[in-house]
Amino acid sequence: METLLGIVQVIISVVLVFLVLLHSGKDAGLSGAFGIGGGGSSFGGGSLVERNLDRWTIVFALLFVLNTLVLLKI
Repeated sequence: METLLGIVQVIISVVLVFLVLLHSGKDAGLSGAFGIGGGGSSFGGGSLVERNLDRWTIVFALLFVLNTLVLLKI
């Protein structure tokens, strides 16, 4: 069981990295790195594709956390 959950953890990790890399950057440069630049909320606006990408990223992040907790309890 631990081996199966470990394999699932690797798959979830790869998918999560891929989803995070699909997100477009909000600002460029040093001000964007510290969140100083303006712009709307990523959850409030944007296209349907961006909102769905946000949702899938959150789902896989929660799966990652849950799977990590289960692996720690085994």
